[in-house]
Amino acid sequence: MKTVISLLACLVCAVTTTAQVTISVQNALPVSRSFEMVQVDAQKVKARLGADTFIVTDADGKEIPSQLTWDGKLIFQASVGAKGKSTYHAVAGTPQTYETRATGRLFTERGDEFGWENDRVAYRIYGHGAAVGYDLFNKSTSRLMLDWWYASEQDQEMRSVSKKLHDRGYHDLADLVYNAFCYHIDHGQGMDCYTVGPTLGGGANALLNADGSLCMPKCYKSYQILDNGPLRFTVKLTYPEMEFGGVKLTETRLITLDAGTSFCRVTVSYDGLGSTASIASGVVVHKQNPSAYVLNKEAGYLGYEDLGDGSPYNSKYRAELEKQMGRIYVGTVYPDKPTAVEFAERENGIATGHVLAIGSIKPSATYTYYFGTAWNHNEELGIRSLTDWEAMLSRQATLVKSPLKASLK
Repeated sequence: MKTVISLLACLVCAVTTTAQVTISVQNALPVSRSFEMVQVDAQKVKARLGADTFIVTDADGKEIPSQLTWDGKLIFQASVGAKGKSTYHAVAGTPQTYETRATGRLFTERGDEFGWENDRVAYRIYGHGAAVGYDLFNKSTSRLMLDWWYASEQDQEMRSVSKKLHDRGYHDLADLVYNAFCYHIDHGQGMDCYTVGPTLGGGANALLNADGSLCMPKCYKSYQILDNGPLRFTVKLTYPEMEFGGVKLTETRLITLDAGTSFCRVTVSYDGLGSTASIASGVVVHKQNPSAYVLNKEAGYLGYEDLGDGSPYNSKYRAELEKQMGRIYVGTVYPDKPTAVEFAERENGIATGHVLAIGSIKPSATYTYYFGTAWNHNEELGIRSLTDWEAMLSRQATLVKSPLKASLK
């Protein structure tokens, strides 16, 4: 009898599990797409394989990097030809340790600054002060740089040397020592020269008051890291309670950054919202370049060419160091067509206003869009002008409206 039961168990196992699961990825667009993130239900893959651990391979059986996400997805990067289809496989096995290409953390080196990056872009936000929007670092390398930049900027020995020189009156030498390690100088891999202040910075959002003004957010209150590489970083940000239209609201943002893209995805929600509200998102327009922006309501994007901020530099070196800043491109992209795109004047000392896309958010609903950046000193990206940046925004707007479709076969 035991032998019969064992045979039946083997037959059941043979029927309900397979050696591999085929994942078919389809591209509906007439353009080829390379190394774009796709996702499938991880639990369905496990059930079909009859295994809790597995790897993803390409059509030739070569293992490729993959990740299981906090919300139960299996993700990996796929390449598909125009109007084409590519085949990948999930196979039972233990994944290799993949290179981390998207990550983030709280940088206690600078108090409550929170930063995240991938192989293209780097961002940070503040937990204090008046800088409430998204700040960014320019990258000219695919290396992860935030740990290095913060460690260098906070090097206490170097700071001590610089201070002692200043105290002795050797101000030029002190500045040169500081410039040798600070992240406001490009040492060959990028730099911080973007200014946020009391603005939306490089892509943040705000509710619109009844008079059409921005109900500016505060700095984030708490965070929860949900994914931390190797291919996807996700953080949940909670903001302090705010008053809007006579009611108390709590804002939550879910920010996701995948490897290989210049754009973060953000999903916004408000606890306590009693009726549909107008929501704006976009980028600050600085005084140094007041008209270098593009707006496209039909395609669903906006963008701006920023010249950076040289004010942290000693006036003696400012002209020379400002040449390093180049052109910084920022913008936002919308999967759903905005109701309006506009320039909104908001003089505040450093900016002339914002370029904004206006949408609406219902109670208990979410609002999703993308924000991104590029730097003209990043040779790999090849974004050298506002025209190039607009082309990239246009392409991203097309991609988010028609994502690659992955299905199990």
